[in-house]
Amino acid sequence: MALHLTGPVIVGDDDVRTEAWVVEGRITFEEPAHMGVKRRLDGVAIPGLVDVHCHVGLDSGGAVEPPLALKQALVDRDAGTLLIRDAGSPSDTRFLDGVATAPRLIRAGRFIARPMRYLRHYAREIEVEDLPAVMADEARKGDGWVKIIADWIEREVGDLTPLWPADVLAEGVAAAHEAGARVTAHAFATESMGPLLDAGIDCIEHGTGMNHEHMEECARRGVPVVPTLLQVANFEGYAAQGGARFPAYAARMRTMHERRFAHVRDLHDAGVPLLVGTDAGGTIGHGALPAEAALLVAAGIPAADVVASASWRARAFLGAEALEEGASADLVLYGADPRDDITELASPRHVVLRGDVV
Repeated sequence: MALHLTGPVIVGDDDVRTEAWVVEGRITFEEPAHMGVKRRLDGVAIPGLVDVHCHVGLDSGGAVEPPLALKQALVDRDAGTLLIRDAGSPSDTRFLDGVATAPRLIRAGRFIARPMRYLRHYAREIEVEDLPAVMADEARKGDGWVKIIADWIEREVGDLTPLWPADVLAEGVAAAHEAGARVTAHAFATESMGPLLDAGIDCIEHGTGMNHEHMEECARRGVPVVPTLLQVANFEGYAAQGGARFPAYAARMRTMHERRFAHVRDLHDAGVPLLVGTDAGGTIGHGALPAEAALLVAAGIPAADVVASASWRARAFLGAEALEEGASADLVLYGADPRDDITELASPRHVVLRGDVV
């Protein structure tokens, strides 16, 4: 069935069309001469949303069975998320590539961490000296991304500390790059940021410990940060759980929690590219991208920037199609423009994936 999109079609920052058509699963901005049977869809259309920090195939206990992984993906899809950069999963989710109704996945392989320095059953746990070889291996298994855990609590110290010596980290990033992958890193602590940037990191997840010098460097190099405000909202709870045994850790987590909105505004004001990610899969439910976007706006980021970061800008960063002529018709329609009211993201009128209204 051919579709006729009537209403603004927001292709990019400065590119808004008045209408578009979907023919054989592809977007076109030229009215076909012979449409045949068609369905008209009204609303404000944008390229399908992108969750750049999501974990399909993972729950609080680790890997999940395929039926649950599929359910997670479909919950994301129904919220308008049609492209996911899976930022680490212990499950094999390749079967989803053959499910036409599932959102598209770009995988980062499995998390890489040291033994006892991350959540149990999540990561590929290795020794320090193995990092370069393992990063190259995960680069070959993923879809152009590798995910490392840059810092976690070290119980002997009682605080967040980096997992990898700077020289080994640099070797690991170079090995992943040589294998054709980009690298992103879970990073809370200030101490992790300098070595990551020196190593040539391509993206930073959370980034709660970044100072202004780090922000300026990210802005200069165009390294994006994924603030994951839904996850940072849990920092007060983490502090309470560990406060008695690890007071330094608890104090740090509380400080990052208290200034989370100001921190995101600082990132934006410094010119750091911001992307939108929910960190769904561990303790956070799927389908939460509209809620994450609303938190970014609550922090002071303009809604228009948040929508762009959650849609066409993220697609450009990941090298994925948006709504250019002939691209797969992966789009979401809303009753009103979410760039004016971010709460519109929570109520998609139509979700179109691979040209089908799902």
